[in-house]
Amino acid sequence: MTTCIDLFSGAGGFSTGARMAGLDVVWAANHWPAAVKVHAANHPDAIHVCQDLFQADWTKVPKHDVLAGSPCCQGHSRARGKDRPHHDASRSTAWALVSAAEFHRPSTVTVENVIEFSNWALFPAWCAALEALGYTLSAEVLDASRFGVPQIRKRLFIVGTRGKKPFDFYGLGNDEQRPISDVLELDSGDWRPWDPAARKKAGIRPLVAATMERILAGRKQFGDKTYWIPYFSANRRAWGIDQPIWTITTRDRYALVQGDMFRFLSVNEIRRAMGFPADYCLTGNRKTDIMLLGNAVVPQVAAQLFKRLAAA
Repeated sequence: MTTCIDLFSGAGGFSTGARMAGLDVVWAANHWPAAVKVHAANHPDAIHVCQDLFQADWTKVPKHDVLAGSPCCQGHSRARGKDRPHHDASRSTAWALVSAAEFHRPSTVTVENVIEFSNWALFPAWCAALEALGYTLSAEVLDASRFGVPQIRKRLFIVGTRGKKPFDFYGLGNDEQRPISDVLELDSGDWRPWDPAARKKAGIRPLVAATMERILAGRKQFGDKTYWIPYFSANRRAWGIDQPIWTITTRDRYALVQGDMFRFLSVNEIRRAMGFPADYCLTGNRKTDIMLLGNAVVPQVAAQLFKRLAAA
């Protein structure tokens, strides 16, 4: 069986995709204990290490065919705001992939990150380092909404293969877009009134003006039908649940409005919108789970990549 290791394993999206494609995940690492605990609960057969990968001893990592990794994206993402010193440390995590590849020389290196990863000042040098190790690199921006997931999530995937033949992305991601309604559980969740008077009566602080503006815009457009709004956004529109939602992030980003009631997406809805099975184990802490899921690789995208690699 083809073996795989998962660097920056997080919630385990790459590993879940690998397993869906028939790969054996033998080793996984992350610096965050909560992430390692979640990964271990869902992938118990793998060896787990909780450490900064700059300190990794690659001699203790099992031999493998596929090296998968999603290095820290915060230093690259537009959401980081003003560039700060700790973003340099965040961006530099990508070099751990080069270090691991240099020691083990697996047949394939697969990397996922935000699109802005390619704008990194050291991105050409990073690519050159992998090419110097004998890898031919191919890159493509893939949208999870074309892989059976009801979420518009565009991410950069880079595949390095040993030898001169590049990985062929052609034909990946041809599914019809699914609506977010496919994963919603409208009869459950922490529904609360959005009307200022009703919230005051219930002892709940009022929603901010921008949120109310989106809700009222939705009421005008959708009436009593259920719709969703971005909670942190300059966009003042509301959106129907008959289309995919935007990119799931590491914090509560989207809310549902149903008649006079309002709530955020539940963890289970987010888990399913990210493409994880409904029974995929998480921590039970909402804030932690949303952070884990928002940082994850969508398993279905990874699975198609790995299946294509296996067929090559």
